[in-house]
Amino acid sequence: MERELLLECQRNDRNAQRKVYEKMAGKLYSVCKRYLKNDEDIEEVLADSFYKIFTKISQLQNPDVFEGWAKKIAVNECLQKLRATKALHISLEENHVVSSDSTLENVSFEKDILSLLNFLPEGCRAIFNLFAIEGYPHKEIATMLSISEGTSKSQLNFARKKLQELLVNQNI
Repeated sequence: MERELLLECQRNDRNAQRKVYEKMAGKLYSVCKRYLKNDEDIEEVLADSFYKIFTKISQLQNPDVFEGWAKKIAVNECLQKLRATKALHISLEENHVVSSDSTLENVSFEKDILSLLNFLPEGCRAIFNLFAIEGYPHKEIATMLSISEGTSKSQLNFARKKLQELLVNQNI
């Protein structure tokens, strides 16, 4: 993102904010779609994310990290939405077995995998996104979601197992 454009946003320049919105809306929409199923929820979280981005942009000290900073805001807004709707309930109904099968890691069909994420329970999907896509460690995920590291690891393994099953069933 251009430094001058971000400086204009810090000065509440509406035209600059519109340009930033136009450049970032698609990327942040994709981030939100990985966590939320409902289009209305996605649009609401996207609007909340941009509100927070533009009201907190003065706190951004290094414009070079703007995109990552904006994505982190969107992720946090998604998690907040999931918590508010109680959809982040982590179910431990099944016995989760750690598999050494790395089929999922070898799949290069990112778009297909992302579409299959919609079939995961909300909590598993959030943990999978945070770990496998966003790159957060289990300790940080546990803190963010107020769960144990073991639950985070267990849910990630459960998500991987379910995704592997879905991949096999979909012949992907």
